[in-house]
Amino acid sequence: MTWATDRLDQLKGGDVVLPPVVQTLQLGGLDDWGEGWARKTWTPAQELLNADGSLFGGYIAALADQILAFAAMTVAPGDAMFRTSNLKVDFIRVGKAEILTIEGRVVAGTKSMIHVEADFRRPDGELIARASAQQMVVPFGG
Repeated sequence: MTWATDRLDQLKGGDVVLPPVVQTLQLGGLDDWGEGWARKTWTPAQELLNADGSLFGGYIAALADQILAFAAMTVAPGDAMFRTSNLKVDFIRVGKAEILTIEGRVVAGTKSMIHVEADFRRPDGELIARASAQQMVVPFGG
C-alpha cells in the first residue's frame, strides 16, 4: 500500500472528508478502483447545468481531471506525487441531466510520467466524452 492507494481506499469507503474544492464543485468521491483503473458514478445537480439542461464542458473537464488523477493514484510510486501536465477532453455527444459512469485507466507509465484516459458514459452506455492526460511524477515537495 502507498499513500495514494490508502487514500483511494478511504475515498471508496466514503469515510473521508472531501477536499474543499471537491465539495464546492460537487465532484463527489469514488465508487471503486483497482490497479490501473478507477470508476465513479456522478449525477449532476440542476444548478450545474446549462440553460438548455446540457452539461457544461468545463465541468466535464473538472470531473476528468479528478478521475484521471484517481487512475494515476492506482500506480503512483509511494515516494512521489504527480501533477497534471496536460489535459484534453473530446466531447462526443451532448450530456444531459442524467447519471454518468466515469472510468479512468492508466494507458502507460514511466518513472517520470503516467498517461491516463477516461470515458464518460450515459446510462444507455453511449459515450459522451473521452479525456486524456499526462501526470508528471514529482518527488514530494517538488
